[in-house]
Amino acid sequence: MQKNLVIVESPAKAKTLKKFLGGNYKVKASVGHIRDLPKSSLGIDTDNNFEPKYITIRGKGPIVQELKNEAKKADRILLATDPDREGEAISWHLAHILGIDEDEPIRVEFNEITKDAVLKAVKKPRPINMDLVDAQQARRILDRLVGYKISPLLWRKIKKGLSAGRVQSVAVKLICDREKEIENFVPEEYWTIVALLEKDGTIFEANFYGIYENGEEKKVELSNRKEVDGILKSIDKDNFIIREVKKGNKKRNPYPPYTTSTLQQDASKKLGFTTKKTMMLAQQLYEGVDIEGEGTVGLITYMRTDSTRVSSEAIKLTKSFIEGKFGKDYSNGGKSYVNRSKKEAQDAHEGIRPTSVLRRPEDIKSSLTQDQFKLYQLIWNRFVASQMSHAKYETISVKIFSNNIIFRASGSKLVFDGFLKVYKAEEGNESEREMPSFQVEELVKVNKIEPNQHFTQPPARYTEASLVKTLEELGIGRPSTYAPIISTILSREYVNLANKSFVPTELGILVNDLLKEYFKNIINEKFTKELEDKLDEIAEGKYPWQLVIEEFYDQFKKELKVAEEEIDKIKIEDQVTDEVCEKCGKYMVIKHSRYGKFLACPGYPECKNTKPILDELGVPCPNCGGEIVRRKSKRGRIFYGCSNYPECNFVSWYEPIKEKCPNCNGIMIKKKSKKGIMIKCINKDCNYSRIDGK
Repeated sequence: MQKNLVIVESPAKAKTLKKFLGGNYKVKASVGHIRDLPKSSLGIDTDNNFEPKYITIRGKGPIVQELKNEAKKADRILLATDPDREGEAISWHLAHILGIDEDEPIRVEFNEITKDAVLKAVKKPRPINMDLVDAQQARRILDRLVGYKISPLLWRKIKKGLSAGRVQSVAVKLICDREKEIENFVPEEYWTIVALLEKDGTIFEANFYGIYENGEEKKVELSNRKEVDGILKSIDKDNFIIREVKKGNKKRNPYPPYTTSTLQQDASKKLGFTTKKTMMLAQQLYEGVDIEGEGTVGLITYMRTDSTRVSSEAIKLTKSFIEGKFGKDYSNGGKSYVNRSKKEAQDAHEGIRPTSVLRRPEDIKSSLTQDQFKLYQLIWNRFVASQMSHAKYETISVKIFSNNIIFRASGSKLVFDGFLKVYKAEEGNESEREMPSFQVEELVKVNKIEPNQHFTQPPARYTEASLVKTLEELGIGRPSTYAPIISTILSREYVNLANKSFVPTELGILVNDLLKEYFKNIINEKFTKELEDKLDEIAEGKYPWQLVIEEFYDQFKKELKVAEEEIDKIKIEDQVTDEVCEKCGKYMVIKHSRYGKFLACPGYPECKNTKPILDELGVPCPNCGGEIVRRKSKRGRIFYGCSNYPECNFVSWYEPIKEKCPNCNGIMIKKKSKKGIMIKCINKDCNYSRIDGK
């Protein structure tokens, strides 16, 4: 019996593969990277063609030894890490440590962890693709040069613990630029006029469009009350005449399967998931879940991709499923989506889809966690919808004249739901508006005419979804980098989340301004995109990685020298609060630690008084009468507890509100539900609850 050793990076993935491979295969996990650049030094020889110095990651010694022992016993070694540049690099490092020739057929690649896919892959191993490895090395070295050269500068000039990153700094710049746009925004007044009209008992809206003058229709923008009053005086309420009726048909096409970016955006908007949570759950679904009656199996294809391509086998199976469940009219015949990316290197694997469309979300719900089910259902619905026919609408548009004043009304009616049967998109949804039938030159009744004043609004702050979308549109970062970028800028306190939107902190603005002044390339969106494109060219074998690093570093070290010489020490003043130190009487200031913010006496070291910052809700504790405060668990989850903890152990995962229960006068909490915001009494003996709407 030939002994085969298969090495993957994840224990969960190893567990799944063991179920598919026979007894002559042993599957082991490296638990991620086993080699990396040292943390204690730059690890790059900038005078010797940027040669990296890799070392075994601290703590990985026992794993490396175990893999070496297993390798000695094996007749054949296969490296089955993830099908991307990162996975290729992990395989290359494993080959180096185990003394395997990288040119031998040792690399196994599959886009989904199913029995058929895995068994086919192990029969067709290939050599390690050094172009992909070099692209990953180049990214790692670029990021190390920026991080390890600029970060110490920030420590010396501003404060310890700060960091700069090649892509994260551009993300912070985008957020700071947007905040500046909002601050500098000057609202402009504009008006609309809506006529509530009635025909055959049906009330519909018509919007002011313009005026009919010299035989032509002229669109008019209303900017003040005087202009509005002029239009209103010209209107004859008893003389609203239908002058034009247009009927038509419109279709709405389904969306392509998810890419990493579109999945993160949809999961954020529809499920409220952070990018980090989305990728964690997607990794679990990809690596394998124990399904009742089936065993452990990967439920989705690889989740780090910017391709929308789908295999012909998946298209064929989905076409059959749709026709059997919904009828032939609901199938688009099996559509293969053209990848939007022009880069072949980014089309290495498929869009994100279920490994089998026959594994319906509702059928396996009991085997999944609640969040796994939500994400799997989102992916399943989107993919199935991508293979369904377009939705069809009947449309009607009407021009209505009152003297020479023109109003317009339009409506649409869904006549065939198509892909909307399984995938309800929020953006761009056709809103059905009931419209009566019309005849040209007939009169319609006026119920009301409403002039409305408006002011233009500033651009919205970035959310996780819109930031990911912008980074993708600008060509900055890649599928695997979006979640780490967001995690980093939050953990460094360069930005905060307020109502799920990013707001730059004073520190973030300070660091951003400094980088913009002295490192124009590092923080330039166009330059960062061009660098990403060069990394793609390295992956395609078109560009030597050392040359990319050299071109970057020659300019970078000049900027670094100027910054070192010109930047003076910047002192960030601590924020003073109105909290008085009970030991010495000074006003306490806000300090930062790795665990978050806290209050400290400015008289340190003479006075070492500190205390936590309590985020009070203004709601009394039902147990002891103390203040209920907002806290954060070790895992970062918000919960609510009494300020007198540990003496009082009141705790709630849901936010208590000031309003008292009308039944028992007890404390009430609010929680989200599918129908809206539920207000509920926490008293177990009281069953009061209500829905307040969304």
